[in-house]
Amino acid sequence: MKRELKINHKIWVAINKPQPVIVIIGGRGSGKSIGVGDVLTFEMDTKAYDIYCLREFQDSLSDSVHKVFKGSINDRMKLEGWDIQQNTVIAPNGASTTYKGANRNPDSVQSAQGYLRSWFEEAHRASQESIDKLLPTIIRNPGAKCIFTANPQSSGDPFSQRFIVPYQAELDKHGVYEDSLHYIVMINWRDNPWWNEEQEALRQWDYDNIDRAKYDWMWEGKFLDTVDNSIIKPEWFDACIDAHLNPDWKITGKKVVSHDPSDTGNDNKGLCYRHGSLVLDIQEKELGDISDGCDWATGYAINVGADEFIWDGDGMGIGLRRQISDNFTGKKIVQSIFKGSEGATNPDSMYDPIENSSAPSRTNKQTFKNKRSQMYTRLADRMYKTYRNIAHNEYNDVDDMISLSSNIEGMQALRSEVCRIPKKDNGNGLIQIMSKIDMAKLKIESPNMADSLMMSMAIEDKIISNDVHIPQTIRPVGQRNANRRH
Repeated sequence: MKRELKINHKIWVAINKPQPVIVIIGGRGSGKSIGVGDVLTFEMDTKAYDIYCLREFQDSLSDSVHKVFKGSINDRMKLEGWDIQQNTVIAPNGASTTYKGANRNPDSVQSAQGYLRSWFEEAHRASQESIDKLLPTIIRNPGAKCIFTANPQSSGDPFSQRFIVPYQAELDKHGVYEDSLHYIVMINWRDNPWWNEEQEALRQWDYDNIDRAKYDWMWEGKFLDTVDNSIIKPEWFDACIDAHLNPDWKITGKKVVSHDPSDTGNDNKGLCYRHGSLVLDIQEKELGDISDGCDWATGYAINVGADEFIWDGDGMGIGLRRQISDNFTGKKIVQSIFKGSEGATNPDSMYDPIENSSAPSRTNKQTFKNKRSQMYTRLADRMYKTYRNIAHNEYNDVDDMISLSSNIEGMQALRSEVCRIPKKDNGNGLIQIMSKIDMAKLKIESPNMADSLMMSMAIEDKIISNDVHIPQTIRPVGQRNANRRH
């Protein structure tokens, strides 16, 4: 019997690649799910492959791709002799589908070992545990292949960290990345050969009317590195990358190293190096205790010839004062302790809201709940002014803007942290930033790099220094390897 398969060429190429891990990512209108469903139906029919279908969350069959397979059989390929049951489809040769949710039964992921084809739909929701169990399962089975389909969410999610962030530069440049294990391809609405006027009208409306970060996520498959009520928008952050390359940008001001300490555990240590309005480096350190992290950060400050070193002293960092003082013996490095829980700096000075010029001016103590919210707002104001300068050619003083060097290796992870700092409702109308404890409840990772950047904003006094030095020798053990995003 003749079988007619109409398929997006990129999807056909991807699934027929020899690599065991096939990752297909993109936004709305790309036809990812329907295309994969049609190819897998074709392979059931021609190769008698059983298909193991996974999602992280599947409370019922309505959450599965069962409907996609039914559409492939009845509507798009018009196949005869298939048995479409309530919880599976069965080909005339006996090949069938199985649907499982990984979250309710993590061990079900390992059942993929018995299948030559498995499909993890909405893989952007996959937990670290599911990924860690599934990949060895696939590799152990010769000839097996797992297809992941996803519309990327945050760049900090386990799926993004495993399958996108390490290969971001190649994906941005070529739209595809491959090695002996992976074939990763970006597919969007432009790649859909059946794109129609109705779809285009919806896309164009969204382009004209919704927030650009949300549009890029929905239609272009970009990361949604923001949360509701986030204090900093992704487009502001993106405008700051290499803003200093403008020939009018003069590098002046203090060399500041800031440090967010932590002990052993899941919360990493953070470090930021800023020269005036130019942020030259931001890192994190995974391994070691709080003392090791302190030696790492102070050694870095000495190496770059910092003028000032500031660290978080609200928690366990309060006990680092003596160690930091000892480490800087004989060095002309000013030491400052940052306590975000304290009241606003310069409490009686006036603060003028940047985004809402019609709002009345109030003093700092009438505006901010504490110093942490004040410094995050200062960072947001700098990024917003840089965005207005870059995107709208609006003049702003360099001292009021900020540039992020593209040499920062963890740029994508930093973007995720900075753009996921939410404001918190305050009964007295003050600006308040959500605490790390409350962020953890929303499954937002601890922003150690973002906090280090924020703390550097607390150093205000300027000195002239023309020697810009980017350190090459001091790097943390276990540093997150994230490619930058342009």
